[in-house]
Amino acid sequence: MATVFIHATVTLDGFMADREGGVDWMFDVATVQEDEDVVKRVLAEIGAVVGGANSTQTIEDGEIPYGGMLDVPVYLMTHTDHEPIERDGVTYTFVVDDIRMAVETARQAAGEKWVSLLGGSISRQCLQLGIVDEIHLDIVPILLGDGISLFEGLGQRIDLERMETTAFASETHLRYRVLS
Repeated sequence: MATVFIHATVTLDGFMADREGGVDWMFDVATVQEDEDVVKRVLAEIGAVVGGANSTQTIEDGEIPYGGMLDVPVYLMTHTDHEPIERDGVTYTFVVDDIRMAVETARQAAGEKWVSLLGGSISRQCLQLGIVDEIHLDIVPILLGDGISLFEGLGQRIDLERMETTAFASETHLRYRVLS
């Protein structure tokens, strides 16, 4: 069965976006080949993506998960029905208010590969439901001071086991197993 994991790039102070939801700061960090290799290795394992409701409003405008680097099914949470969108060979399926079903459908589609959870709200909800296997964070050396936190509002303790840590010139990559 597919591994379900939270995958996020965050600042050192734990923000995944600025206050307005912008992520332009991610592109201001110079990377080295080793950082790119870590990200490529993770991307090669992804078999499906589950994203948040904000994504449903931007697919048609070109803001797509992983910048279109993945050719895998994408399931997007929404509060209203929406027909699937096909773009560049990728099908974006909209799931209304049933995150557990979205993750289970993504697991089936991913097979032995991984299901990537994108977005703070989706990540927190899946942690609260106990359906997250791992957390992968790419931490960039920036302090935003304010913004949208990945885990703020989780409201419960989650124990983790460190599986892997790598650090290079520009990023630190952390991989944890979710224990509880």
